[in-house]
Amino acid sequence: MYVPKKIFFTKGIGIHREKLTSFEMALRNAGIAPYNLVMVSSIYPAGCQVVEAEPGLQELTPGQIVHAVLSKSETNEPNRMISASIGIARPKDEKLYGYLSEHHSYGETAEQSGNYAEDLAAEMLSTILGVEFDPDSSWDEKRQIWTISDKIVESRNITAAATGDMTGKWTTVLTAAVLIP
Repeated sequence: MYVPKKIFFTKGIGIHREKLTSFEMALRNAGIAPYNLVMVSSIYPAGCQVVEAEPGLQELTPGQIVHAVLSKSETNEPNRMISASIGIARPKDEKLYGYLSEHHSYGETAEQSGNYAEDLAAEMLSTILGVEFDPDSSWDEKRQIWTISDKIVESRNITAAATGDMTGKWTTVLTAAVLIP
């Protein structure tokens, strides 16, 4: 049974005249280009330890199949705002799993995109923990409820944002939650 014991978060931006190469440049910028990435859904494993990207990368071998939650956005439209975010919500009880959410958007700032992704993850976690709230309430109101409930220990996000290259080259932003066996 494969259940990751560690996780790290990273982000990158790439710009190139070719769309695929722009993606490759973003992977390189994030430090995860030499791995065979397999995208997985959004469960934060119970008891999984968050590590910094550099020590996490040292546990991987180039060519290795690596599972990751990935968010990506790309454009070749000059000045178009793009963002890619992953929201993280972990329960206080480390025996329970948490959630990761992917959000990629156009026209949002990094803060808007990150808050939205974080809200998605915390909302998904809240629903399995039985924390009741009005889904139409503001992000700050929900966050206050999650804090008061004493069931969610952490929610946060990692976001990459950029504005499309002025000359029309492809611009790619990505974020990744990389799972380490």
